[in-house]
Amino acid sequence: MTSYAFRTSWGANVEQAGAQFRIWAPGVNAIDLVAADSLKREAMQAIGGGWFALTTSLIPLGGGYSFRLPNGQLVPDPAARAQVGDVHGPSKLVDAKSYDWKTADWPGRPWESAVIYELHTGTFTAEGTFDGIAKRLDYLVSLGVTAFEIMPVAQFGGTRGWGYDGVLHYAPHSNYGSPESLKALVDAAHARGLMVLLDVVYNHFGPDGNYLGSYAPQFFHPELHTPWGAGIAYDNPAVRQFFIDNALYWLKEYRFDGLRLDAVDQIRDPSAVHLLNDIARAVRERITDRRVHLTTEDDRNIVSLHGRDASGIPELFTAEWNDDFHHVVHAMATGESDGYYADYHSDCARHLCRTLTEGYVYQGEPSPFREGETRGEPSSGLPPAAFVNFLQNHDQIGNRAFGERLSTLIGAEELEVLTALLLLSPFTPLIFMGDEWAERRPFLYFTDFEGELGRAVREGRRNEFRKWTAFGDPILREKIPDPNDPATARASTIDWLNAKRDNPQFALVKSLLKLRTEKLVPLFKDIRLADASGRAIGPKAISVDWRTSGGRTLRLDLNLGEEACDATSVADGAEILFVSSGIAEASVENGLLPPRSLVLSLVPGSHE
Repeated sequence: MTSYAFRTSWGANVEQAGAQFRIWAPGVNAIDLVAADSLKREAMQAIGGGWFALTTSLIPLGGGYSFRLPNGQLVPDPAARAQVGDVHGPSKLVDAKSYDWKTADWPGRPWESAVIYELHTGTFTAEGTFDGIAKRLDYLVSLGVTAFEIMPVAQFGGTRGWGYDGVLHYAPHSNYGSPESLKALVDAAHARGLMVLLDVVYNHFGPDGNYLGSYAPQFFHPELHTPWGAGIAYDNPAVRQFFIDNALYWLKEYRFDGLRLDAVDQIRDPSAVHLLNDIARAVRERITDRRVHLTTEDDRNIVSLHGRDASGIPELFTAEWNDDFHHVVHAMATGESDGYYADYHSDCARHLCRTLTEGYVYQGEPSPFREGETRGEPSSGLPPAAFVNFLQNHDQIGNRAFGERLSTLIGAEELEVLTALLLLSPFTPLIFMGDEWAERRPFLYFTDFEGELGRAVREGRRNEFRKWTAFGDPILREKIPDPNDPATARASTIDWLNAKRDNPQFALVKSLLKLRTEKLVPLFKDIRLADASGRAIGPKAISVDWRTSGGRTLRLDLNLGEEACDATSVADGAEILFVSSGIAEASVENGLLPPRSLVLSLVPGSHE
């Protein structure tokens, strides 16, 4: 039997005789372990530094347990591997070695081959479970993606939500399935050659079910404010270990192929060495038997976390979610200029050229949306694979008031051009569940909070849009869906009836991914952004060159405008790899780029 267990610093670790329980509770002078069924309890031993520990057979495998504070309050284990029920009840003692892995020799996949499919467990299938995802793995393989990324699964308050309000960071949400079912999903994916990535949230805890403040107020810095409340005391060794262990736990015990760290710009650590560096170094040093990839979401457009060594291997993090690509493409295609789109709405062609040839659009320039604050660093020193590009993701759909997808905002021709741009350029592409068939159902923001918290979330959601032109009228804001209404979550479940061969977007995505895998990926490995060039050839038209091996050039011409433009960059002797539908190759060869069109060609080198 092949099993994996990571011994955590916090929480319960099963041993030959019982289990050892550990909790950091510097805010109390005593704490008991309580069995959920019998209510029997044993005093834990203070071992110094605010830590309490106890090795006991009081809790049977699969049994529930809680920690009892001096005031009689029962709280769950903050590092529980599972819960009996919701976040407020007892935790469950789990034997981490009980799962027998079938793919213990899985080596992982190189990042350069990554095509990522982002999904939300609760709305990806009608079942809304890990088992439901497992039933669709063959579909993902046939589509042509090589990895899927699961939105956060750590236990959060209620039965439905995006997952970014997690409070028990080590426990898969009980509504999605057991720890064993999540491991079985990863195992089955590896058997099919698919990588599995997990979204984790280390910048805050959710508002429902976080009991840390009642026994470990030192976990937080109340003087440090984040969008979600008091900042976390990452400079405290016990707190720091909680998060480092958590990253290692998901990667070692569940054998995920990588993590996506949410909003790392909000991880405000005053330590001499930042927590992010310590997490990445721990992962690189302790997982050496297979490829593991770490990605970030970071509003700052920095490059220091994603550097490569002399061999091109990531030293810390592998890639960054590139909002700049999304924002400029969206602004160009829709004409929207509210909110952060104000930074990209003007001079779209130049901005698009920059993100395709250098990575970021903003590399130290002042941001009008941020009232002139400068943003970003020069980024052309990174390889294209260090940028995860997307036309949509959970944020960019769900943070719209009505969760509209791009397929409902632009025409089919524009969507075809943008899909080809995403999937045929040398950056790491990500598609959101349903993108492959131009899903028209929304992906809305939904939660499961009640009472005063539910009211605050509902009103807060609607007030977020006060500054948007379309929602200046409070009566219109009242029409924004209530996040806590169960119908809001149900409306966000994708419609699998669209996964049909006669769906033109579905056929397009499959053919583009086939072309990418068979023809383009071998070319991408030698592309350096420092050697790339591009120019605007119209108000919404560009021509971009990426130099590949053998002196050849991968050339992309795009026109999202309403008028034809001269695409004189299409060279004699070029091999045309892709043209969007409705374009005659003769017109391309004559240097004419029609409206709403894209051409990809391979230009031979001077010696060929």
